[in-house]
Amino acid sequence: MSSPLKVRIRSVLKSAGCLQNGLEVIGDDADLHAAGLTSHATVSLMLALEEAFDIEFPDRLLRRRTFSSIDAIAEALGEIGVRDEAT
Repeated sequence: MSSPLKVRIRSVLKSAGCLQNGLEVIGDDADLHAAGLTSHATVSLMLALEEAFDIEFPDRLLRRRTFSSIDAIAEALGEIGVRDEAT
């Protein structure tokens, strides 16, 4: 079962419309780019995550790898102080 943080990330991915199909079967460690996340959709995802978590990604995290998987996104959010707690 995914952590509360990863459930929220999945919710943002779904609401931002970043992936057309199959989000429910994508593992936390699956490559989102291989699953159809485009560079344009990555920017939309970043903005949606910033709004959902009331944060701003620092320049050092603005790289493809940060948004490569749900695990990678959760790790990046953790680096900037987002806690993995139920909301």
